[in-house]
Amino acid sequence: MSRVALKSYRDLEVWQIAMELVVLVYEVTKMFPDTERFGLTSQMRRGAVSIPSNIAEGYGRTHRPEYLRHLSIANGSLLELETQFDIAVRLSMLDEPDAKIGFELCERLGRMLRRLMVSLKENARTA
Repeated sequence: MSRVALKSYRDLEVWQIAMELVVLVYEVTKMFPDTERFGLTSQMRRGAVSIPSNIAEGYGRTHRPEYLRHLSIANGSLLELETQFDIAVRLSMLDEPDAKIGFELCERLGRMLRRLMVSLKENARTA
């Protein structure tokens, strides 16, 4: 299997999916009540933005442990966001179809982040 040389973090599929998630979060939180502007809306948006931001920042770090640390932070933000999707559903701010899309993106992104972290750890051992 040949590897494609990455020119930028933007070439990472995991970053691209994280950006899709950001757009989704902004779209669904537009429908939240105005009273949640500084509550759940803000929390979800900050958490969503944190995911691709940490992927990018980690990619730009010089040392692999720093990259792994930022990917771990991105994964933590992802799990936090997933919980916030659940909260929004339970509080009837988000309907099931929109939540399903969010949960599926979170699940896909989580798998990708975990695979990337495992790959980086394995490559560190063989390097």
